[in-house]
Amino acid sequence: MTQTIRTPEDQDEPALLRDQFRQLLRYRALLAAGVTLGLLGGAFLALGGEDTYTATGEVQVRSATADPFATGASADKGINIGSERQTAVSDTVGTLAARTLAKKGDKVRPRALLGDLQVTNPPNTLTLRFAYTTTDPALAKTRAAALADAYLEIRRQRTEGSIENMADGYRAQLEPLVEQRDRLEERAAGSAVDDTDAARANLVVAISELNRKIVELKALDTTPGYLNKEPVTPTRPTGAGLPLLLGLGGVVGLALGLLLSWVRLVFDPAVRSPRELVRSLGAPLLGTLPRERGSAGPSLLAIGRNGSRLAEEYRAVAFRLAYDPAFARSRRLLVTAPRGDNAAAAAAAANLAAAFAEMGREVLLVEADLRTPALAARLGSAARGSRPRWAAPGDGEGGWPAHSRAHVEVPGSGAFTLIAGRPVDNVPRALTSAPVGHILSEGDRSGAVVIVLAPPVLSYADAVALVDRVEGVMIVCDPREVHRGDLERIREVIGASGGTVLGALLHPARGRRARREARREARRDAHKDGHKKPGRRRGSGSRPGDPGPRPGHDGDAGGTDGTTGDPTETLGLRSPFGTPAGRP
Repeated sequence: MTQTIRTPEDQDEPALLRDQFRQLLRYRALLAAGVTLGLLGGAFLALGGEDTYTATGEVQVRSATADPFATGASADKGINIGSERQTAVSDTVGTLAARTLAKKGDKVRPRALLGDLQVTNPPNTLTLRFAYTTTDPALAKTRAAALADAYLEIRRQRTEGSIENMADGYRAQLEPLVEQRDRLEERAAGSAVDDTDAARANLVVAISELNRKIVELKALDTTPGYLNKEPVTPTRPTGAGLPLLLGLGGVVGLALGLLLSWVRLVFDPAVRSPRELVRSLGAPLLGTLPRERGSAGPSLLAIGRNGSRLAEEYRAVAFRLAYDPAFARSRRLLVTAPRGDNAAAAAAAANLAAAFAEMGREVLLVEADLRTPALAARLGSAARGSRPRWAAPGDGEGGWPAHSRAHVEVPGSGAFTLIAGRPVDNVPRALTSAPVGHILSEGDRSGAVVIVLAPPVLSYADAVALVDRVEGVMIVCDPREVHRGDLERIREVIGASGGTVLGALLHPARGRRARREARREARRDAHKDGHKKPGRRRGSGSRPGDPGPRPGHDGDAGGTDGTTGDPTETLGLRSPFGTPAGRP
């Protein structure tokens, strides 16, 4: 085609994201599996686990103070709430709480007791929240209260211990001062000396200051805190319910399915979008065939059926090819598939032939699939054995393509000529023979179009043997089955053979069952081909009613493929610069 192949712009991020999301939705099985696993996991957590209950108590921490009502007094003086939280979950608190519970008949180890405890601190507060979780609601309430009381008791003991230690220190400083004062008083009893009175007065002042400090320490309020919220027996199980867990499981499962789909997409060698197909093949997309549910019938031709969307798409492809300069130079088109089943390519070749006939062109459809020919059988009663007035004389004597022409009537559209394929002993010799060259040269006539149906290009070399005579190639494929590497290889092979890929035609994706049947049939055909007898007699591959060897001709004078036995007619000895279509 004349237009350039536009690659996707890097800055077109919304389009790329939409394209990638559509590609992820191709793997619906993985998405469904992820969601199912998530729902099963949520249901298992909701129904399979044992119900647990949580009792909560809140403790407000305060520091020791002499006058809590004094102006400027701060409750958080000297309190590090992070350290207090660590104290609440320490072994000291757990041991004291375990002793208290043991007196009530609940024997539990401190480590096990602390394992079910969670202490949190609400932001910007001096409050510690004790949450204890267990399977018994009454036990949860008792243990939460015991742990909160144990924390307050440990903090009170530590505060009183600090006060007592400071008082003992003051007393230790006070004793030598009192002894010194007593000695000065005894010395001053027998004489009146001013220096003695002054020293004694200083000692009295120091002793009074130390006594004052001891009294202040004894007067401190050592309340460690308050139990603002006493634990109560919980009435409902803790944790998310079944609806919430199912919802969370579905969300997590969907995320898992998307992750699996993305991994599958990364490692999938198949073409992921039409844009990638165009980039890999190096040719434009000619069209995408719609799926018609009601068109599955014995007829292969969609052209001629009223109201057929498939027929309109074939007509659009034919018009696009008719105005393509690369196709207009030779008016010969080779239709093939990448590999595997060739049924979609056969349908495309037949319908394009009918569409060109509808335009008033004289169309010749050549079935070059000589390994598994089935086009005439699929066309059914539409193909009638006759010889059109414009057919070139001398199609060859003996085997294919002699006596293989049929007239195909398309209701309301016209008619075209079909050269049906037949099994031959040597396929490359038959395809590169002089009669085939004469047939392909009919495309040089004014108003004539030659369409050649070839086997899959990557399965057999038959299509490559015809490229230099046909030149224009159309690939019919399913984007879900063809690989990027296959398209790149097709582009290289056809380009190296002197041909041009005019474009690709996408047909609807088949279901899994249809793909399995196609692969099974392909393996069956390959198995049959491998067990063919090499010494088949001439004419053994002909259809019933075909004429046998002509009288007066020696059996070894010519091959069943329409050749004379001259090795110069084979593919291997043709000119590497190409052979004109009308010359042997």
